Amino acid sequence: MQDGALGIWVVRDEAEKLGRYLETHLGGKLGGLNRKAGETNREAFSSHFADHSQWILVMAAGIAVRYLEGLLRDKSIDPGVVVIDEGCRHAIALVGGHEGGANFLAYRVANLTGAIPVVTTATEALKPLVAGIGCRRDVSIEQIDAAIEEALLAVSRSRTEIREIATADLKGDEEAIRQWCKQFGVPLRLIPCSLIQERPWVTQSSPLVYTRFGIEGVCEPCALLATFKGRLILRKITRNGVAVAIAEEVSGI
Repeated sequence: MQDGALGIWVVRDEAEKLGRYLETHLGGKLGGLNRKAGETNREAFSSHFADHSQWILVMAAGIAVRYLEGLLRDKSIDPGVVVIDEGCRHAIALVGGHEGGANFLAYRVANLTGAIPVVTTATEALKPLVAGIGCRRDVSIEQIDAAIEEALLAVSRSRTEIREIATADLKGDEEAIRQWCKQFGVPLRLIPCSLIQERPWVTQSSPLVYTRFGIEGVCEPCALLATFKGRLILRKITRNGVAVAIAEEVSGI
């Protein structure tokens, strides 16, 4: 019987602060701090594994693999599992990327903590494009969609090649962007403004954006910062209050 959608488990007491933070902002239930006498942390986790449909494990990936040993049955029913290290460097979709929703959960965790989302599902990880988005406040989903379609048309690419949408964290509450991502099943990546300030990467600075937010631009640096070895294949275009730039991942193989 599942108590709720999301469980959060920590190994070390030092991870409690991060666990509580995730619990508060994602609505999960934190475990791993209080155990029965003589019960190991791993044993306690095993007894609660079936309580939730998704898990965030605050621990090293190697520890998470050992904790999951013997618990997984079938990808159609197993909980989605995301692992994040205590330093909030990476949020890894470890189990149940599609069926368990771990891929999208990894982005939620990453956006909340500043970690890098790690998704290895072939159908997602091999998509080469990141669309950087900036927009006026309260634009419509139709405006977002029209701008993205025009940008893709300009480089003769398709929506199915978009791995993620990237924007500045200050636009994280922009409903039209979130709705577009939900409608088309594309993860949303929020880039901290502090990182954009360090690596602006714009072909042309926007005085208005700099005056309001202290950054040189949004769509171009976000598109590039969301890639590992990306290059701009479309510089910023602005249509009806929405700015779009497209970066393509350069294969290292």
